[in-house]
Amino acid sequence: MPHYPLNHPLRPLYRFLALLAAAYLTLFGAIGLGVTAGEPFFHRGSDWVLGLRTNPATAWLSLILGLVLLAAVLLGRNLYHHVTVVLGWGLAGYAMIMMMVIQTDANVFNVSMINVIVLTVLGLIVLTAGLYGKIGARG
Repeated sequence: MPHYPLNHPLRPLYRFLALLAAAYLTLFGAIGLGVTAGEPFFHRGSDWVLGLRTNPATAWLSLILGLVLLAAVLLGRNLYHHVTVVLGWGLAGYAMIMMMVIQTDANVFNVSMINVIVLTVLGLIVLTAGLYGKIGARG
């Protein structure tokens, strides 16, 4: 069983950073849905939102992940810890997979290298927030 720090003094700061990451993902997804409305789901066009390339698939995925992260941050407790650890690893892993397929036909999410960099940074922020977000009995 891994050891996570309990009741870390910087937990509120990390939680705030996770909230900012959730807000960015949610905003990116919502604006992306508006910009790419009416286009094919896996469109490979040149739509840009908040500095990142997007298509409807990317917008929906970002919106869903942002809302899940936002709900976890707002609900708090150890649910927040578990969700942020999983989503942090998931975002960083997704970024690495997208980097592998960026110049191929498998790039169905229409990502560019800046998407990979931003997703990696967001994933690491969310993961760090989760690692220091565990709450336990004081004693």
